[in-house]
Amino acid sequence: MRVIILILMLFPLLVPQDLLASVEPIPPGLVSNIDLLLERAMSENLIAGGVVVVGNHEGILATASRGQLNSDPGAEPITDRTVFDLASLTKVVATTPAVIKLIDEGKISLTDPVSRWFPEFAGSQLTVLHLLTHTSGLADIQVGSIQGAIRKAAAQLARKSPGTSFDYADINFILLGELVHRVSGETLDLFCKEQIYEPLGAKVTQFLPPAGLVPEIAPTSGNRGGVVQDENARRLGGVAGHAGVFSSAHDLSRYARLLLGKGTLDGRRILSEQVVAQMITPHLCNNGRVKRGLGWDISSPFSAPKGNFFSDASFGHTGYSGSSIWIDPEQDLFVIMLTRRSDYHNVKNFNQLRRDVSTYASADFRSPGSGEAQPVPVAELPQIKNRVLVASAAEAIEIPVRRSKVSVRSKWGVERRAAKCETKKKDRHLAKARSGHRNSRIAKLAKNESGKKRRLAKS
Repeated sequence: MRVIILILMLFPLLVPQDLLASVEPIPPGLVSNIDLLLERAMSENLIAGGVVVVGNHEGILATASRGQLNSDPGAEPITDRTVFDLASLTKVVATTPAVIKLIDEGKISLTDPVSRWFPEFAGSQLTVLHLLTHTSGLADIQVGSIQGAIRKAAAQLARKSPGTSFDYADINFILLGELVHRVSGETLDLFCKEQIYEPLGAKVTQFLPPAGLVPEIAPTSGNRGGVVQDENARRLGGVAGHAGVFSSAHDLSRYARLLLGKGTLDGRRILSEQVVAQMITPHLCNNGRVKRGLGWDISSPFSAPKGNFFSDASFGHTGYSGSSIWIDPEQDLFVIMLTRRSDYHNVKNFNQLRRDVSTYASADFRSPGSGEAQPVPVAELPQIKNRVLVASAAEAIEIPVRRSKVSVRSKWGVERRAAKCETKKKDRHLAKARSGHRNSRIAKLAKNESGKKRRLAKS
């Protein structure tokens, strides 16, 4: 009897923390229903397979996966360890944390003029903040080299004044990736490896995956595993600020936990709490219709993975290859989806898949005591489950969302308010966001805008 009691006492110390992440038992049947969502997407030829991971700051709560690594006979099944091309998730798992790390070290500021590092932009009001929030006014270009990209971007300075509107463009993060190189003296891939991925314990997350890792990488449409899908990223040698990172759902879960842990993971601080809060401070653009963090999406036409029940404080991003991540500090929850995307034309249905996965996961896994969030109304749950079971590409049912006001001070202990984008008047600019540790008061989150949801034109 004493031996049994001793084993029970030691059990929490012997079992990996990822297995003890959930305080509450996993709701029965949830994983199978997310599996069903993936199966439906496969039957509609949206994807050839994929994996979904749901977790909180302590670890992974549930994993669902369907499909095989590739189309070869006998190929390994997709798991949370399968490596995928992250596409535009590179912006928020490589370039954004790299820039934030440099801000944390006091080497750059959000209000620094871009011309400080790129003489080609001399005389421009363009700042680091404009690039991070896609309010630079720059449009996408075809690149052949980094110097050519800089020259083409600088030639657009007369196109639109910085800070006037939100225009999502890869060129913003191509410039930021080169900014990291010029400020740190290291290329973006090496900087991220040394300063972020190795301290994070993200073992397979990297640019330019070696040949030995290729058998574990899911291929993207038109490319073998390990070759970045994005054409501009390939032209830039596979290392670029907008695309090029490969990773697994397991590695990404560690990054999501780092942000939910306010810059700390497994007792190790990688980013300061100050800059993590700064990174997800919302900036209002386009007359308040769009909210962006530093790199991160908060509320915009690209916010399909937010689903119906993530809070207003949540943030995330999508990737063209079929990837997405959404994180909610108020509910202590994240949802990661990585897929072998097959259909790049049916954007509407693919975004509905992203929305359904997040809605269903949030409905079942949101923390009962998380911030001001209200519990999901019981009457609404059958509607969500019916959405999972109906194998139809018809227009999705709009489920009303009960949202509560976010308190002036969030549970993170920092005051949140939205910085504003210039919209009409030329003498208004983006509100200055302080860098480093000069100001610990961050911002109060603005209230929701009203109006109909906009559909994605591109993902």
